[in-house]
Amino acid sequence: MLQVTGIGAAAVLALSACGSSDSDSSGSSSSSSSKASSSSSKASSGKKVSGTVNVFAAASLKESFTTLGKQFEKEHPGTKVTFNFGGSDSLAAGITGGAPADVFAAASPKTMKTVTDAGGAEGKPSTFVRNQLEIATLPGNPHKVSSLKDLTKPGQKVVLCAKEVPCGAAAQTALTVSKLKLTPVSYEQDVKSALTKVELKEADAAVVYKTDVHAAGDKVEGVEFPESEDAINDYPIAPLKKAPNAAGAKAFIELVKSADGQKALTDAGFLKP
Repeated sequence: MLQVTGIGAAAVLALSACGSSDSDSSGSSSSSSSKASSSSSKASSGKKVSGTVNVFAAASLKESFTTLGKQFEKEHPGTKVTFNFGGSDSLAAGITGGAPADVFAAASPKTMKTVTDAGGAEGKPSTFVRNQLEIATLPGNPHKVSSLKDLTKPGQKVVLCAKEVPCGAAAQTALTVSKLKLTPVSYEQDVKSALTKVELKEADAAVVYKTDVHAAGDKVEGVEFPESEDAINDYPIAPLKKAPNAAGAKAFIELVKSADGQKALTDAGFLKP
């Protein structure tokens, strides 16, 4: 009887230990999962991300990328994200000319091709968002602009992006589709400069991106036009071959493509790829 009782007690102890082990394992797994989600880019790159990440990005990405840059620095203590925002064509020229950069996010495949053709990109660029044109008018739309054709009326002071800049090329596509001719009062080197002309009341309207109208708030009023659907721009992103911080470049791009990154971009008015 003593032997049987001893065996039974041992079995109870063994089962208790097993249950305790399962509980500890579950808690450890949950903790590990939480840590992994907060440092996904660090784990996937296989290296601790540190130092400065230098991102060259299209001007229209300024607000959303600035937000993501702050998030990146929070997730990777000790890092710093610096941005060079501007016209994609001039950024591409800078990169091919040897400017130190880790990431290039362009507003069109054509401007990205300038970099890839020169052998400057590491791997194949991928589209992470798309953007659509919209007319930005003065608050209250005093000139009653309701279509792209309205911008061709005599006396209208309209600003466009330069034709070699993605927003300018897209505007030219929309005008061609509409069979319209428009002579602007000025061609600007990036979309933010075009929008600023309206914000300062130096122009009555500008053809910019929906994201820029969104970012301007009540400084301008947006007018949609159907021809913009024929001139939607894909935005490609790529790490650069001579990136001083390759691990940081990879981690930043992973954040941009993540659920958090995509939410920040769509909240800013970008379209999903």
